[in-house]
Amino acid sequence: MSQPENRQFRLIRRPVGHVKREDFEFRTEPARAPEAGEIMVGVEYLSLDPAMRGWMNEGKSYIAPVKLGDVMRAGGVGTIIESKADGFVPGDVVTGALGIQTVATLAAEGCIKVDASLAPKPLFISALGMPGMTAYFGLLVVGEPKSGETVVVSGAAGAVGALVGQIAKIQGCHVVGIAGGAEKCRYIVDELRFDGAIDYKSDSVPAKLRELCPKGIDVYFDNVGGQILDDCLAQINLRARIVICGAISQYNNTTPVKGPSNYLALLVNRARMQGMIVFDYADRYPEGARAMAGWMKDGRLKSREDIVDGIETFPETLQKLFTGENFGKLILKV
Repeated sequence: MSQPENRQFRLIRRPVGHVKREDFEFRTEPARAPEAGEIMVGVEYLSLDPAMRGWMNEGKSYIAPVKLGDVMRAGGVGTIIESKADGFVPGDVVTGALGIQTVATLAAEGCIKVDASLAPKPLFISALGMPGMTAYFGLLVVGEPKSGETVVVSGAAGAVGALVGQIAKIQGCHVVGIAGGAEKCRYIVDELRFDGAIDYKSDSVPAKLRELCPKGIDVYFDNVGGQILDDCLAQINLRARIVICGAISQYNNTTPVKGPSNYLALLVNRARMQGMIVFDYADRYPEGARAMAGWMKDGRLKSREDIVDGIETFPETLQKLFTGENFGKLILKV
């Protein structure tokens, strides 16, 4: 049997600053046939995430960098074409690290079968996938919100932030989101039921935090880093919890990352600032997915996907994450 054609993006240069098309090679080759324990997957949707920018850099991190010459790493969802792995058959829908390509051949043990009759496929790389698990475990396990507390989340209209705010509301918290632009701020208040929104592009963040968080901040879920992290640290309460999920404002820096100058607020308030990596909770994903699916079914949790057509648009589409153009979970439809 002839192998299907595979179009793919391979990383050929470590980006400096913003990612450019020239950092990749876009090529076409026959898909590799699966060996024992492997499956061949027709990729349908790919998850584009801020973490991808860090995976392109050399240096120690929570996961090895993408090697030069390798297919760019990305999570995705697709349908099995051919299988040489027990328990996986053609037609099964799976999620996993499929990479920026149209056909992925990989170990079946790295994939999870999903029931595509329960939800549209993009949801399995959105609210029911890594962004959802990040929000669920990052807020509930690391942030430990309690009913009546004030929770602030940055990147509040993004894939993770929008879910964090809604989960905090389900927990009975007062929730304020920080987002970029009037449309995104209206969305998180009018549709997602946040108690307040701060437009960092036009508002004074410190002043609006004082106005919307009159009792101070008990939990701050940080997706952006930089000055907004400093602004929130200045208004934390005794024994506050700061969840460091990401720092998208710093990922394309060509100068050293800007650290918090207000870190002594942690000492004064006996507060905790803790990093969060979703892979640490992999053995608990079924728990998180069940909870998220239940909240979606009863209407308490909404998910918004920003789907862009065409794998060939990958380098430019990825930049939407860093310019604030995306609205919701950014997904590439292959």
